Amino acid sequence: MTRSQHFTAWLRAFKPAPIHTRPSEWIRAALGAGAALLLSSWLCSVLFGLETAQHLVGPLGASAVLLFAVSSGALAQPWSIIGSYLVATLVALGITHFFGYSLFSASAALTLTLILMCTVRCLHPPGGALTLCVVFANPKLSEMGLQAFLPVIVSGACLLCCALIYNNLTRVRYPRQPAAAPASGDHHTRDPAPQSRVGITSKDLDQALDELGEFVDVTREDLETIIRSTEKHALRRSMGDIRASQVMSRDVIWANPQTSAQEGLRMLLLHHLKALPILDEKYHLVGIVSLVDLVTPSLRMAKKRRWIGLRKRDEVVLSDIMSSPVSCVNSDAHAVELIPLLSDRGLHCLPVIEHGKMVGVITQSDLIAALHRDLLSHLG
Repeated sequence: MTRSQHFTAWLRAFKPAPIHTRPSEWIRAALGAGAALLLSSWLCSVLFGLETAQHLVGPLGASAVLLFAVSSGALAQPWSIIGSYLVATLVALGITHFFGYSLFSASAALTLTLILMCTVRCLHPPGGALTLCVVFANPKLSEMGLQAFLPVIVSGACLLCCALIYNNLTRVRYPRQPAAAPASGDHHTRDPAPQSRVGITSKDLDQALDELGEFVDVTREDLETIIRSTEKHALRRSMGDIRASQVMSRDVIWANPQTSAQEGLRMLLLHHLKALPILDEKYHLVGIVSLVDLVTPSLRMAKKRRWIGLRKRDEVVLSDIMSSPVSCVNSDAHAVELIPLLSDRGLHCLPVIEHGKMVGVITQSDLIAALHRDLLSHLG
């Protein structure tokens, strides 16, 4: 690139970035931040005086923006706000004790606060502002000494409680919970789930973050979710319009809840099936029985319970051993949605529901055949 091209690219960096949130989300976050700041400042003023509350309102307002507008970010998690407030106050009190109240003290306090926040993993930008507020504290706050922790922690805790309540009530999950370890399927081995064996892995993501070596205001779990969602949308686009209705088998073998276990086993063996849907008298799906359910100890235990006094051993019915509720999809589900259910989840039979009734089933063989046809169409 020429110098002019480099300069033009540099100028483009000053353009505002696109926002991928809706105006309704802006209003939700704004109302929550304003109400939380008002409540926490009011509580601080009641307990420690209006002057002290006004002195802390700046950092609290900045924290409110993070807690309500970007609550999924790594900088807005509970430990980030509580830890940073503790670190900032401790550093500011220590610096002013030895060096007094000066611009040098403010600069030194900010430097040490940033290092300590990174060390204890509680990076929170308003913490930097808070340490300056404590350095240049009003006389009343300065006279409190170590008790200056009290208004800071009370205000921060109140703000955090507001975020916990308001965000979750408005259907924004907060705090972000660590993602569960990827399932390894039904084999209970150390192998990763089938879909995790190809493409981007967690180790790849860790290496990419290490290579970047910079601050990224997004949790690792959310970043992995975004990447995998992007992969899914890209795969959906490349696969075309393969729907469950095109893949499913329509001539379904099924049984009712009162069908005997022996008859259910006979049906599975006769039709070479691994699972048998259970429908009630209105053809609504109420359960499913697999071949494993009929030949493993679960059936023997059911027989034993019935033998004790309820029913004869040979009268165990499918409702006694069926699994419910059943994982299912609608007829418009895309093939990309079927893959994790029939691979990572290890399901052998995926019922297809339309208007509350079962209209077909999709097996692993059905899906493999559809993917094979799609691959051949791309090669052609």
